[in-house]
Amino acid sequence: MQNIFFKNLEKNRKRKAKITDTHITLAHGSGGKAMRDLIDDIFISTFNNHTLSQLEDQAKLDLSKLIKFGDKLAFTTDSYVVDPLFFPGSNIGELAINGTVNDLAVGGAKPLYLTCSVILEEGLSIETLREVAQSMQIAAQKANVQIVTGDTKVVQRGAVDKLFINTTGIGIIRPHICISASNIKPGDAIIINGEIGNHGTAILIARGELALESDIKSDCQPLNELVARILDVCPEIHAIRDATRGGLATVLNEFALTSNVGIRLEEESIPIREEVKGVCEILGLEPFYLANEGKLVIAVEKENASKVLSAMKSHPAGKNAAIIGEVTDSPQGIVSLKTSFGAERIIDMLVGEQLPRIC
Repeated sequence: MQNIFFKNLEKNRKRKAKITDTHITLAHGSGGKAMRDLIDDIFISTFNNHTLSQLEDQAKLDLSKLIKFGDKLAFTTDSYVVDPLFFPGSNIGELAINGTVNDLAVGGAKPLYLTCSVILEEGLSIETLREVAQSMQIAAQKANVQIVTGDTKVVQRGAVDKLFINTTGIGIIRPHICISASNIKPGDAIIINGEIGNHGTAILIARGELALESDIKSDCQPLNELVARILDVCPEIHAIRDATRGGLATVLNEFALTSNVGIRLEEESIPIREEVKGVCEILGLEPFYLANEGKLVIAVEKENASKVLSAMKSHPAGKNAAIIGEVTDSPQGIVSLKTSFGAERIIDMLVGEQLPRIC
């Protein structure tokens, strides 16, 4: 009888649990059975890979498999606190994956592995968490990366706003790739892969604070395949940066300050939807500062610009790519814009925050 009891107990212990709660409780962060059931049901079953399912305190990665992709390790981390959790075109889970993938990609790395740490507020809907996790897995598969380790914490009501996510990423940079803002030189062309401001506008409208209706969706997308295609045709790219918080203006000011150069933009060349312009005019916002989650900015020697642009346009994430300006030797550290009226004005670094909790 005792043997039967222990065999049944062993069988039950090994069986993957299905969580029966409808909302997060403090017990889900206690380290006990409730937490194990949550992790098994929401994360292990969704992310579904051998490394994660070992449930060790760390992910063990085979170095021999990593070095075949290149000779340098790229390592990044980011946290996501966007409000609301779901917005037109995406959600916090997809945003967390794509944001970290893109931070690796713009350094020339092939993203391979991610971590996922979540801070959950007591009372969060289990179904909301499940939907976010599923979105993360879909995004990871699309970007060809694996989520291999993570952490779960639960805090009492009011200590956080529903759900915060931290993701860390590891990637490998192929040999002879050296992408840095310090490489930028006068004469370089400035290229962007598409329309600016869509993410910031989508978040603003999703918050429901304004009586505005629009079909604008976030541009949240992975950019690693686009970057790989660019590097295939031009390994000598000088600089790449993804234009997230602070938008296009912030990236270009960082470029100008780092390399002690000037940057001159052509307003009519910058891709931007009329709806985004309209929202900015109504609210007194500057579209060049609006956040993006699927846009990158490139500095490349002018003689290579046309082939880079063609490569970008051949990929769905770069179909609206455009050359939007050039690097000048002066005035150093200044980004200027030639307007559609023929005037010229300075596009300075963003001071403060146009829209908080945008990513």
